[in-house]
Amino acid sequence: MKAKKVGHEAHMQKADNLGILDGVNRPLKVVFLGAGSGFFKGLFTDVINIPGADKGEMALVDIDEERLSLAKKLGDKIVKLSGKKGWKITAVTDRRKVLEGADYIINCIEVSGTACVRFDNDIPREYGVDQCIGDTIGAGGLFKALRTVPVFLEVLKDVEKMCPDAWVLNYTNPMSIMCLAAARAGKAKVVGLCHSVQGTSHVLAKYAGIPYREMNWRCGGINHLAWFTELSHNGKDLYPILKKKIEKDPKLLAEDPVRFDVMKYFDYFVTESSGHFSEYLPYYRKRQELIDKHCGPRYLGQSSFYADEWPGWRKACDANRKKFISGELEIEIARTWEYASFIIEAMETHSPMTIYGSVPNTGLITNLPQDGVVEVACLVDKRGVTPTFFGRLPPQCAALCDANMRMFDLAADACLQRSKDLAAKALMLDPLTAAVCSLSEIKEMTERLFKAEKAFLPGYK
Repeated sequence: MKAKKVGHEAHMQKADNLGILDGVNRPLKVVFLGAGSGFFKGLFTDVINIPGADKGEMALVDIDEERLSLAKKLGDKIVKLSGKKGWKITAVTDRRKVLEGADYIINCIEVSGTACVRFDNDIPREYGVDQCIGDTIGAGGLFKALRTVPVFLEVLKDVEKMCPDAWVLNYTNPMSIMCLAAARAGKAKVVGLCHSVQGTSHVLAKYAGIPYREMNWRCGGINHLAWFTELSHNGKDLYPILKKKIEKDPKLLAEDPVRFDVMKYFDYFVTESSGHFSEYLPYYRKRQELIDKHCGPRYLGQSSFYADEWPGWRKACDANRKKFISGELEIEIARTWEYASFIIEAMETHSPMTIYGSVPNTGLITNLPQDGVVEVACLVDKRGVTPTFFGRLPPQCAALCDANMRMFDLAADACLQRSKDLAAKALMLDPLTAAVCSLSEIKEMTERLFKAEKAFLPGYK
């Protein structure tokens, strides 16, 4: 097996001599839901970069007409720069106009935009729940799910009706709850995609001071909480080396304080950044002195980081698009290491590739809930996405995943049933919230969040 080079040296593995075709040999139809997303430019460019994918239709969908127009203009310019004149770019606000005949759907929708970020952050903070990102777990993640999942399920109903053979490549958070609800609600072919596995594998090689291609590793768990249970170089375990390094080098420890601290006590390194990871645990954010000790600026755990910065990031994204379109900024059209385009390439060319995806746990990780969603290595080829067996996680790692999955379980059902009661119970199981609040406080917090975000939560009883 050899690693495929994708601009950065990605970890994705591509097999040789397995009936591989020269390239994509038919027009593709790819529907991009949420074209206003910050993911758009990279993912769109990736698809255009697929070898042999010289013609087809990229249908852009967004309910925001202004941002949709910017995406269309940027897409047209990327296609022109690529020299692939066979691509047709369409832009609509109604997905039903373009789903018919779609081969792949890239989902990057965001329900409510920035309207709820302060509610998601500030109301829990009044109860002592301090969040850094707050979009996949905790109160912020729960209410993002309550807003987003019902819309996603309507999308999937349309997919089942209009393009039942299409694969839905989901990038929208909260990943685990989104994919779990989708699996319980219907039969659409959905895989959840993130970049934390490939990103962290490169970070670990840097920390260990070895060439990336020479590092061997194995990873499994849940999205943002997957564990590198094997990490070696030339047959030598890298974990003792990493533990010695952080003991001797405070600067290295400060680069990833929470992940290194968990590695110290739980023996293994996890996939999500220290700041976001700290929200999945009951240990680091329940008192200010712990936040001060273990967390740092920005993605290292800054309080309210996402809520404070996201509105500005969104404006900057739109401003940069205008600059790309006008020529003020140069457009980089190299392929990124995001999975979507490589999944399409592998399926279209029968060029098997291993990626990491969030999928139903059908016996894949044996000591995690079998009705949940896990993140494991998946083989992609013309048959689709086939998850691979992982086995048992180390028990201490499984316990942390399990605690989050119990929250996801009730959260997904709360979305499916439009139930305020199940939503409150889900938050009662959230590790950080439970470490800070009483049950009555969590119930009150939930009710306040429902009241504040009522306009974006229709039908909840």
